[in-house]
Amino acid sequence: MNVSAIGEFVGAFLILLGGIMSVISAFGLIRLPDVYTRSHAATKSSTLAVLLTLSGAFIYFWLFEHFISVRLLLGIVFVFLTAPVAGHLLVRAAYRSKVKLADISGTDDLYDVLHKENDEKNELANKKEL
Repeated sequence: MNVSAIGEFVGAFLILLGGIMSVISAFGLIRLPDVYTRSHAATKSSTLAVLLTLSGAFIYFWLFEHFISVRLLLGIVFVFLTAPVAGHLLVRAAYRSKVKLADISGTDDLYDVLHKENDEKNELANKKEL
């Protein structure tokens, strides 16, 4: 095997792996019960799928066309930085909007941290009423 055949195999394998991860992400979006777990599937696996696909395309263009695509590199960096942050902000907005957790979810550990101040205000208001 020569270098071009190995490069073609690696690029095709990365693109195929990216497609498989994209299907897994789609199944996660369909099957998971609430917005919090769905966002996990949407951000983690789809980000990996896009990164694998773009990396495979970058390797292909680099080895066969002898062209280093700055657009592909910028796309990889942009997706890697923005997709997880956007997913986090969407989940945070959903949580602060009081979107209900799924019934199968465990305890809500974040409740005590975020609503501690409100609980203290309610206790003070109750004491003043008495």
